[in-house]
This record gives sequence, structure tokens and C-alpha cells, in this order.
Amino acid sequence: MELMQLRYFQVVALNQHITRSAEQLNVSQPAISVVISRLESELGVPLFDRSGRSIVLNAYGEVFLSRVNRILLDIDNAKKEINEMKGEDRKSTRLNSSH
Repeated sequence: MELMQLRYFQVVALNQHITRSAEQLNVSQPAISVVISRLESELGVPLFDRSGRSIVLNAYGEVFLSRVNRILLDIDNAKKEINEMKGEDRKSTRLNSSH
């Protein structure tokens, strides 16, 4: 399972529309479909109920989305924290070198 798959899934789950999600992510519709199919295959369950061109998050998808939201939020917060630490390190280095 890759971070990109989780981000794509999150967008598709929120939009509940493959084409709109592909446009938002700036990737092709078939690429989104492949990512979702692989994710479902890896998990061994469908994440969406499909009817023609429409897709709706099912119970498996809802459970997975709640975890994906937490995972992606944790990753984004970790990146932010590291960037803040890097900024503090630079300030500290400048302060120490000026004394």
C-alpha cells in the first residue's frame, strides 16, 4: 500500500466520482481506476458500490476512509513538525554563530 493510493482513495471517497477526482488530482481517469482497483484487491474487499458510472462509498470504504484520514493527517502533521524543527535549527545556528 502506497501513500499515493491513500491520497487518491481519499479524494475519490470525498467526491464519489472518478472523473471529477481525476481532474482534481490532475491524473487520468484510468489511472485513478487502476489505483482504486489495486487498493481494493490488496484489501480483499470493494470500497465502493458501483452502479453504472456512479460510485458510492460502502461500509468497508467508510471504515477505511476514517483510518486513511487519520493516517494522512498524521503524515501531514509530521512533515509540518519537521519543517518547523528545521526552521528552528537554522535560527539556532544563526544565533549561535553570531555570538
